[in-house]
Amino acid sequence: NVSVSGQSLTATAANLNQIIFKDKAGQPIIRRYASLFPGLGYGAGYKILQRVYKFGGQPIVRDAMTKSFGDSFANTFGEKKGKALLYAFAGSLMGIGEIVLLPLDVLKIKAQTNPESLKGRGVMEIFRTEGMGLYRGAGWTAGRNAPGSFALFGGSSFTKEFVFGLENYGDATFLQDALASVAGATASITVAAPLDVIKTRVQNRPFDSPESGVTILRNLVRNEGMGAFFKGLTPKLLVVGPKLIFSFTVAQQMMGFFERRIG
Repeated sequence: NVSVSGQSLTATAANLNQIIFKDKAGQPIIRRYASLFPGLGYGAGYKILQRVYKFGGQPIVRDAMTKSFGDSFANTFGEKKGKALLYAFAGSLMGIGEIVLLPLDVLKIKAQTNPESLKGRGVMEIFRTEGMGLYRGAGWTAGRNAPGSFALFGGSSFTKEFVFGLENYGDATFLQDALASVAGATASITVAAPLDVIKTRVQNRPFDSPESGVTILRNLVRNEGMGAFFKGLTPKLLVVGPKLIFSFTVAQQMMGFFERRIG
């Protein structure tokens, strides 16, 4: 019995090794571990540039919009709500501009879901041969980013304005920024989920596929129903949420610090 049990455990471990690491199952442990992070380089580059661009650029756009439209927003929505909406609209504009970084996002998704399409190809070769194909799904991405970024900055600003009663958002404590980021990140991920599903499927299709986003949308509704638009929302909230909350909280704290020093 002990022998059979030992053989069974060995077989189970071997099967798990094959399931987890797939074609890298026979590689040294370091290579096997690295295989669990496909597209890490593209993903890290995309996220770093995205965060710097969005979190660093939103205050600049917000200040410009405040100078040009601050009085109009205050007269239309009221002073407090108008100020919070300006933060949200500035974030939305920055979200739309993120499509400049789209190629890195496309390559990250392909490295994770369709690595064969990138196998044996260098970055420069991919950019040279695929060209504007790397911007596939740009419209869907902009459509996802606009409400998603609006909800991120809007959820945060409305929390600071109406829950914490902050006159100057830059004076928020770390805890206040963290709680405001929870509200913003949850709203952002939830609002953006339907278009995020379409965007990911558009980007995941083969480079030479003629299938359009509208076709994907139509097939999705016909074959999987409306619930498909929120597929993976819970795991995304649990996995992406904490990362977004952390980075947004730190960014808000840093911006508040520099505003107090410079101002």
